[in-house]
Amino acid sequence: MTPADYRLIAAAIIGIALSIILIIRGRLHPFVGLLCGAFTVGLLAGLPMEETAKAVEKGAGAILGGTGLVVALGLGLGAMLQLSDGAGGLARAALRVSGARGAPWASLLTAIVIGLPLFFETGLVLLLPIVASAAAALPAGQNGDTAKLRLMLPALSGLSVVHALVPPHPGPLLAVNALGANLGLTLLYGLIVGIPTAIIAGPLLARFTAPGVKLSPPLLDPVRADVPTPSVRRALTAVLLPVVLIAAGQAVALMPAPVAAHFTWLAWVSDPVVALLVATLVALPLLFGRRITESRIQGAIWTEAMTPAGGIILAIGAGGALKQVLVTAGLSDLLVRLADGGAISPLVLAWGVSVCIRLATGSATVATITTAGVMQGLVAASGVDPEWMVLAIGAGSLFFSHVNDPGFWLVKSYLGTDMAGTFQTWSIMETVVAVVGLLLVMLASSII
Repeated sequence: MTPADYRLIAAAIIGIALSIILIIRGRLHPFVGLLCGAFTVGLLAGLPMEETAKAVEKGAGAILGGTGLVVALGLGLGAMLQLSDGAGGLARAALRVSGARGAPWASLLTAIVIGLPLFFETGLVLLLPIVASAAAALPAGQNGDTAKLRLMLPALSGLSVVHALVPPHPGPLLAVNALGANLGLTLLYGLIVGIPTAIIAGPLLARFTAPGVKLSPPLLDPVRADVPTPSVRRALTAVLLPVVLIAAGQAVALMPAPVAAHFTWLAWVSDPVVALLVATLVALPLLFGRRITESRIQGAIWTEAMTPAGGIILAIGAGGALKQVLVTAGLSDLLVRLADGGAISPLVLAWGVSVCIRLATGSATVATITTAGVMQGLVAASGVDPEWMVLAIGAGSLFFSHVNDPGFWLVKSYLGTDMAGTFQTWSIMETVVAVVGLLLVMLASSII
């Protein structure tokens, strides 16, 4: 390594460290903290200020161009499922069928299904109060704090896994685009890796982490609209429609040319933005019936969706800006040279970079966006399948959620745990997801 390489590494470390300090100690929004970190990296790496500013604009613009729509539509669909109690109906139906013994597994399965089209935060708001109520209704002697956690932690595991590993969530979707991966294969591989990871980090791990943790009443309650709860069939259709559209569009590429010519429209609707828009339009009458014409209902849906959208979109855009500055400064080329030496697997290197950015910024999506951007050259140089690179990055983006992660505080509020209990349950669970996810990615990539 040359002196310039060491300078670049130092610039990246200092810039990211500054972001941490500003976000945690200075209480700045991640949008502002990450932008400050991006400009610091450019300055210390020796980039002219004008070039750094252009990199910031390019990175933020490229990310927000499509992701902003995905975020907004995903939050809109989540708001509909929340306000109509559609997701709640699904969860209650699954828990009724499973009984007390199978309740942790039903909680996990419901979280994976409901979490497919929803942001982690939205799925959390929908599911945890329902699961907590189900736990409280367990027979006497089986509804203590440990029993409640053994229902709630699998739901968190399922939501985390699909958030990090399965498109159309923004993180993996952006990594797919950045690395040139096949969307359908990434979705399939993500489920192959994600389901056993969620089982290990959810129902199995909870047996060891839940005992001894005390719960207080949750601080937050979900918002509901005064409408009848839709049937399970209607709610399930709304949840699965965007995933089915995306998968069907990818299947067209596998058909013989004469047959595929009759299904070209599927390739169009499988675009994540179009698929989510179609799902949103279909979900309105499915979940609300004739009351979709009421201005009060429409206002509640989009107020609930757009309130968090601004902060999420701005933070993602700032993560894209930081990524582009790191790429412009040459970090991507440096990582390629390190991997060419054969000292470390490209998948492990990608996972490690994602872990560092996750610990620094607290955001799984920002970690995924930034890492995918700086790994573009490595994918081309190493020959590794980009689908597995996407999943390695996604697994690393979940490592050890702590106090700079907004999800940490949201989980703490909904679980009703204290600080120590949140670390013992949630933070350890996220770390296990990250490590097991990487191990399964490496195993599966050597077989498939």
